[in-house]
Formats: sequence, structure tokens, C-alpha cells
Amino acid sequence: MLNIVIFGAPGSGKGTQSVKLSEKYGLEHVSTGDMLRAEIEANTEFGQKADSYISKGHLIPDEVMIEKLDDLMRKKNGVKGFIFDGFPRTLAQGKALDEMLEKYDEKVSVVLSLEVEEEELVNRILKRGEISGRSDDNRETVESRLNVYRNQTEPLKSFYNERFKLVRIPGQGSIDDIFDSISTVIDRIIA
Repeated sequence: MLNIVIFGAPGSGKGTQSVKLSEKYGLEHVSTGDMLRAEIEANTEFGQKADSYISKGHLIPDEVMIEKLDDLMRKKNGVKGFIFDGFPRTLAQGKALDEMLEKYDEKVSVVLSLEVEEEELVNRILKRGEISGRSDDNRETVESRLNVYRNQTEPLKSFYNERFKLVRIPGQGSIDDIFDSISTVIDRIIA
């Protein structure tokens, strides 16, 4: 299986590129953000708990997310691979993802790090909030999410770099140019 972690700050284009990867390579797109928003919208018990963290710009506890993903892996029948979009977000989650995949004789194939300047990230997220109406895309929450990213998520770069899994992708430019860079990396892995 081809298991891709797509990594980057909020607004870096992870979701957009994940959808394109899923379509081109036939991979299952696992967006923890979409999964959480759906649970919140459905007002499930899990959704209410998730909203209490997300609305403040905080991360969902590791064990909760791993349990959700483990359930997904158990049901992986006929899947060519996964794109993990928005997970892992902490060093502990990175280690837990490796352990969970190992249970299924799988591993992370590559980690694609979308590199985007912070000012561009803020502009993208605020614009997305205007277009989509997402309540978590406001300046206060954006700044909180970027701080969380810097403090809790960026250390994953070293974790995956030490394992020779990290590939940095310039995340500014046209969506298609960025995708071409990503496709070149994936095609080399598949070959």
C-alpha cells in the first residue's frame, strides 16, 4: 500500500492536494478535519467533545484520533493506500500512527511537507473563511492554530526527516504546479 502523510500549516493546501492525489492514484483520502467537522455538524457526542477543543484552536487528544483511524484501517478492504491529511499533528501522534500501521504490516511511504510563508497562510485562511463560512477561519483562531502548529506540529519535520520520509514541496504558486511537484515525488516512489 501507498500511505502518504500530507503535512503543512493550516491553509497550506493539504486538503486541495489530497483530493487531487486521491483521484490520480486511487487512494483513500482521510481528512481528520472533514471527519471532525462532520461529527460536529451531526452533533454527535464525539462531535461535541471535538468542538470544545477546535473552537479554541486546540488539537483533539491523541488517543481519540488514533482510535478513529484504527477503526478506518480495520475496514481497509481493497484500498490501494491512504492519504493522511491533518494527521499526525504531534510527535506522539506520529509515533502512534507508525505503531498503528505496523499492526497492519503497513508503514508511512512518504511525508509531503507543503512549505508556505506565514503571511500567505493567514491570507488564504481568512479568504477561505469568507467563501465557505467556516466559523473557525477567523483571525483569532487562525493565529492560535498557527501557534499550535509551530509548537506542536513542526517538530514532526525532524521526526520524519530522520526516518528519510520527509519531502519538502514548495506550497506557493498555482495548484497545478504544486501538484506536478507532488506527482513527480509519488511517481518516483511507485516506480
